Amino acid sequence: MRDSQKTLQHATGGAGLEASIYSALERLTDERLNHVYFRDDGTEMRVERCLIDSNWGQSTDVIYQFCRQSKHAAVLFPSHGQYVGASSIPFAEHKRQKGDSIGHHWRIPDNSGARAVRHVMIDTNFWKTFVHAQLGILMGDAGCLSMFGHEPKRHRLLAEHITAEYRVRTMAYSQTVDEWKNRVSRPDNHWLDCLVGCAVGASIQGAELTTFQSKPIIARPRIRLSELQRRRQ
Repeated sequence: MRDSQKTLQHATGGAGLEASIYSALERLTDERLNHVYFRDDGTEMRVERCLIDSNWGQSTDVIYQFCRQSKHAAVLFPSHGQYVGASSIPFAEHKRQKGDSIGHHWRIPDNSGARAVRHVMIDTNFWKTFVHAQLGILMGDAGCLSMFGHEPKRHRLLAEHITAEYRVRTMAYSQTVDEWKNRVSRPDNHWLDCLVGCAVGASIQGAELTTFQSKPIIARPRIRLSELQRRRQ
């Protein structure tokens, strides 16, 4: 990214940083959210949920402004990655406040704050482990995350971003977590964040894998009343 000659300011005619971000988001959302995608069976599909990374301090306010004012506001969510390590409180154990929505390692707090735009908080350690696990599943097996086509070089840059971080398995308070770290060379990792955002967006829309359920359902056998009385004796 440091070597890129095509910057936002260049693409938007030399506007200031905030104006460049706003203009770029307008162009990108118009292009992607108006596009019709087709499944293999010919069914038309459109983007139903779009997350925009809002963690970069200089862009947070303008992204919230854009998500509030955009004609695509109904499908937009500002998103914030949160570091949840082995010694952190898991999302599932956070106290639920009125108006909160809590999902699988993500939560949408009530929007009564100053920005008045609902946003999503993401447990990035969990979701980075998730996407890497799905990329490791063989083609044809349930949950496989694969790239299109047969030319590896088309996906080289994406692969470099996805492998820009490494995991350190850490245990604390009887909790084991993969904590993801930037490599010493600090390569670009932005598309890894984007892939994580896509997975979370799918989860918000109701997609799930049974192999990643946080609380498996255990069937309990029925016990007769006479059996309970016998045990008490």
